[in-house]
Amino acid sequence: GMGWALLCVGLLVAVYTLLRYGLRSAPRPRARPDLRGRTAIVTGGSSGIGAATALELARCGARVILATRSARRGEAAASRIRRETGNNQVLFMHLDLASLRSVRAFASTFLRQEPQLHLLINNAGVSAGGTTEDGFSLPFQVNHLGHFLLTQLLLERLRSCAPSRVVIVASSAHCAGRLRPEALGRPPSGLFSAFQDYCDSKLANVLHARELATREQGTQVTCYAVHPGFVNTSLFRYAPLWLKPLLLPLAWLLFLDASEGAQVVLDCATQDGLEPLSGRYFTDCGPRLPWPAGRDDRLARALWEGSERLVGL
Repeated sequence: GMGWALLCVGLLVAVYTLLRYGLRSAPRPRARPDLRGRTAIVTGGSSGIGAATALELARCGARVILATRSARRGEAAASRIRRETGNNQVLFMHLDLASLRSVRAFASTFLRQEPQLHLLINNAGVSAGGTTEDGFSLPFQVNHLGHFLLTQLLLERLRSCAPSRVVIVASSAHCAGRLRPEALGRPPSGLFSAFQDYCDSKLANVLHARELATREQGTQVTCYAVHPGFVNTSLFRYAPLWLKPLLLPLAWLLFLDASEGAQVVLDCATQDGLEPLSGRYFTDCGPRLPWPAGRDDRLARALWEGSERLVGL
């Protein structure tokens, strides 16, 4: 009996391994430039794609600020990255994107303490529904509005350290996004409102990159929106309970792990010669056309003006 059980387990593991690694192409390891003397901020840098991105930037010699909400997780991630890379210039700074007050406090502390900024990686994201202290929907504020305000407050510093880059982690979920400029920041109604909200925020990410690139022409500040691939991160914590048994095996089999998802973020942050592609949307295969709403310049401008109004700029 025991022998059969072990044989079955062994077979399952073998099938699983074949599926997991056979169905997914291994990411090609990429050479990264030397980033000594350059400073990067990674929002949501304590776990998932953010932590994997921060680790790689630190490995290249950058000074890396992990801008994240939990001090405990942020300090732990910073010390782990310092240990793994031997780069002591990895620090935690508190940032809660669900609070515009916190975004302003972070920006003023950063500008006071750090003379330089070359890379801003707007990575943090949530998929849970809810409302923030500022009265906006949680995914829209964390995924877009908070990052919009952060980017505006740090823009002068990015310009003075140019060439510099902003990388916004978006998602192919922008395909289902619907932004109504007159209702920005209000949660959509309906059965799948949290999912719709998430898709809307990801469309906002794509349009933010597009409009920022337009406005920063000639300043040597460039901007890229990125779909990191389907990555098995803690974003799934908030999936409805009935969906989890379906999602988790799929995620294990087919989804990338965080370090694989970080590759395209790192490409946009560090690859030479991307400047002419500022404002574009990138996937693992390079620049791609976003869905039609993600190419709508009128909508991009309306989103920008609406966002300025909502954050009080």
